Amino acid sequence: MIKINEKAPIFNQDVYDGATDEIKKLSLEDYKGKWVILFFYPADFTFVCPTELGDLADNYEKFKELNTEVISISTDTAFVHKAWHDNSETIKKIKFPMLADPTRKVCTEYGTLIEHEGLSLRATAIIDPEGILKAFEIQDNSIGRSSEELIRKLQAAQFVNKNPGNVCPMNWKPGKETLKPSTDLVGKI
Repeated sequence: MIKINEKAPIFNQDVYDGATDEIKKLSLEDYKGKWVILFFYPADFTFVCPTELGDLADNYEKFKELNTEVISISTDTAFVHKAWHDNSETIKKIKFPMLADPTRKVCTEYGTLIEHEGLSLRATAIIDPEGILKAFEIQDNSIGRSSEELIRKLQAAQFVNKNPGNVCPMNWKPGKETLKPSTDLVGKI
């Protein structure tokens, strides 16, 4: 099972790239030096998934401004991703890579696979520029996620990465106060 503050599992998979309208290979290692959001979802041509992916597409420029690449992942093939992109006005907005995991290798390595369904749970991973997993969240497939909250968590992870010794309290946003834990309390909590 993957663990926070350890190397994220590397993949080399086919993706449909909405920015270039191409199917190509992509590796997590291609993004060394950038933050990466892995956005696992159950399947193309579904109900909640396009609401999430459309919201990510609407906020993609903000992620890019934060030196972050978004990669969506489902167990569909790259050809199915392209077909969905070609047939859905919402999905046509997507310019980030849509990773294909038909062998379920990536979903298995990240612990998101629902084996008896062959689909992924909704999960989100934040990976730092060194390839270290900084945040990971899994939820039931009936619960959609928020790009706004994902951006906030990404900004918090980036802040503490640049400011060792600081921590971000609940609902922290850039410009708000952070905390600096007392070394007197370390090991006593």
